[in-house]
Amino acid sequence: MAETNRTEVHVYEQVVILSSCVLSFFGSLLIICTFARWPDLRTTARKLLVYLSVTDLLSALSYFYGVLRSFNSDSGDCIAQGAISTFANTSSFFWTVAIAIYLYVFIVKSSQRQANNLVLYFHLISWGVPFGITVAALSLHKIGYDASEVSVGWCWVNLQAEDHVLWMLLTAKIWEFIAYVTLPVLYILIKIHINRAHAALSEYRPILTSSPVSHSPSSMADRKLTIIPIIFIVLRMWSTIRFLLLLTDSPAGHNPVLVTLHGIGNTFQGAANCIMFVLLTPSIRSRLVAQLCCRESHAPNKRNMHIYCYFTQCLDILSTYQLISIKQFITCQIQYYFLYTIIVFINIFN
Repeated sequence: MAETNRTEVHVYEQVVILSSCVLSFFGSLLIICTFARWPDLRTTARKLLVYLSVTDLLSALSYFYGVLRSFNSDSGDCIAQGAISTFANTSSFFWTVAIAIYLYVFIVKSSQRQANNLVLYFHLISWGVPFGITVAALSLHKIGYDASEVSVGWCWVNLQAEDHVLWMLLTAKIWEFIAYVTLPVLYILIKIHINRAHAALSEYRPILTSSPVSHSPSSMADRKLTIIPIIFIVLRMWSTIRFLLLLTDSPAGHNPVLVTLHGIGNTFQGAANCIMFVLLTPSIRSRLVAQLCCRESHAPNKRNMHIYCYFTQCLDILSTYQLISIKQFITCQIQYYFLYTIIVFINIFN
């Protein structure tokens, strides 16, 4: 491909996407650390989430390097970065679907044993298939510089290859399309099952219906089951759009907004999982905040208690999804990151 066809990646786009990589790295790391820190949280579902976080962490690191370097030719580190991101990204698709299948079998089929027996197959497929595809792509020299036509600075499938579309499908897109269909179907079936079970239980225990629905654990789980596939699709759709635009030779694929959204979507998955399964999960969030706000003696640090109150209030608004407007959501996010930073620094210098 000629250099003139290269999609320009502006500095501000690099800054935004690098920031997304950093958030995803630390988000994935936080999921792994909370799993290691508290043994009672080590359920099979959480283990699967940790495996997903490992792939997201690896993706964030490889994408960070790729965006920072902003490759302009086939080089050794370009191919290495492309291979790592290809493996991690494809494995992430498999683990995301594996978690959905596990929850479906565990909840809908009501078989914990059957669900746990699937874990071995999840490992074989979610690690083995991406590894095999990556090795094949490397062996056939299909990974390399793509002029940011289907990436944002990093390397993926070499567009000089005659069958580059086939390898784009094999190394990511076909699994992405399968996930687009599989995830909504599985989570909708799980939601239907939970709603039916809750309705049947409420019929025999009318007292349950008198409690506020928006604060009940089942309602919280129901909302999470709704938003999980939505988050995945919203994050991944931009890379799919650029892929389809590439197939039609449309210049719209060079649009800076679309390029930036593509970069964020590919790199923010670890941060999104952290928000959903750590910061918006009350049992883990309360332990994490208590860990940050207490001294070694486990006695409350009074200087941090006012910060703790604002911190938890903001997260409570987010975790119950009682958002009045987009402005309130953005305000809560800014308050959260600001207060979290203050807490960390206070504890560092104490």
